[in-house]
Amino acid sequence: MGAIVAIVGRPNVGKSTFFNRLIQRREAIVDAVSGVTRDRHYGKSDWNGKEFSLIDTGGYVLGSDDIFEQEIDKQVELAIDEADAIIFMVDVESGVTGMDEDVAKLLRRVNKPIFLAINKVDNAQREADAVEFYALGLGDYFTLSSINGSGTGELLDALVKELPEVVEEESDLPRFAVVGRPNAGKSSFINALIGEDRYIVTDIAGTTRDSIDTKYNRFGFEFNLVDTAGIRRKAKVKEDLEFYSVMRSVRAIEHCDVCILLVDATRGFDGQVQNIFWLAQRNNKGVVILVNKWDLVEKETNSVKEYTQKIKQAIEPFDDVPILFISVLTKQRIFKAIETAVDVFKNRSKKVVTRKLNDIMLPIIENTPPPAYKGKYVKIKFCTQLPTPYPQFAFFCNLPQYVREPYKRFLENKLRENFDFTGVPITIFMRKK
Repeated sequence: MGAIVAIVGRPNVGKSTFFNRLIQRREAIVDAVSGVTRDRHYGKSDWNGKEFSLIDTGGYVLGSDDIFEQEIDKQVELAIDEADAIIFMVDVESGVTGMDEDVAKLLRRVNKPIFLAINKVDNAQREADAVEFYALGLGDYFTLSSINGSGTGELLDALVKELPEVVEEESDLPRFAVVGRPNAGKSSFINALIGEDRYIVTDIAGTTRDSIDTKYNRFGFEFNLVDTAGIRRKAKVKEDLEFYSVMRSVRAIEHCDVCILLVDATRGFDGQVQNIFWLAQRNNKGVVILVNKWDLVEKETNSVKEYTQKIKQAIEPFDDVPILFISVLTKQRIFKAIETAVDVFKNRSKKVVTRKLNDIMLPIIENTPPPAYKGKYVKIKFCTQLPTPYPQFAFFCNLPQYVREPYKRFLENKLRENFDFTGVPITIFMRKK
């Protein structure tokens, strides 16, 4: 892990713009709506060859009625605990506010390098106005404009000098993305696993507006958990904000190994959830389906068996997928869920030895050859697993163009019966021998 730098400050002083400039991508959502960066954001940045992780915290607001703002207090406290250095951002336009004073009071007690960054200083007059920030009692300050980047270099020069030397380790850990509709319980699931309120969880849909990675190690499993903002239907994307979170969920699925798909039992496996499932399947990702809030469902009408059948019908033909019934609230079976995801990860990277594959599959094919097509007989001579990151198999035969979908599905099912590829899509190619 590199050193960690946290950016703190009240809402709308330009933290996200500064953060984005440093990590050079739209990682935090920048929007004019107050308090939009509702979670801390992690990103990697480097300056003069020194790499560090950046946390963009939510706006720091004390004593307010807004649910988010109270939660964000905790987030900033956490950032203060976790960071090696802190950039405290203020805004020259609004001058020193009561909130800035509150933050400064907290920071004066912290025995860590603190960098006071005065944003929106883009002319000489504002440079002169910046002097009043000495009143915060944090000593010297840096003036900058995060929109055009002026002044950023001086701040970063000073910052990296103060950062501790850290040895980087390469991470080739499996990535598990927790996906699902808004309010299915994704953040609560991650909180229950980690046992730390790293995510803001309130019962307003869409509070987790971005995806964040958490390295997780417990019970001998080690992997990265990726939490995604709930994927919403494209049509409902009214504001830019939603658009970004949808894009990010799609990207999270593209860049993970296993999707943990959370379904709200009270709402069922609806079209939206199915879309997420197919997205994972089309990207050849491992999938585990978790039915959450099972404790809230009337059991007489809905047995586990019936519910499972319904889901399997909805996801045919790829229905060889683990389905677990959990309750995040009571922590019921949530660790079993992770074990299952680890198994699926192993299945996805499984390699079957060619000889064993042929010993098992060729007799099956001989017993049930592909049906003749236009009077021609297909003879499959040999099969092998391709060296790809997920299971793909090539079957070599005389007339590959005559092998139809149903037979490929038959082969896929036989592979599943014999080699356990539960939770993982399989691709089959017919090749000319």
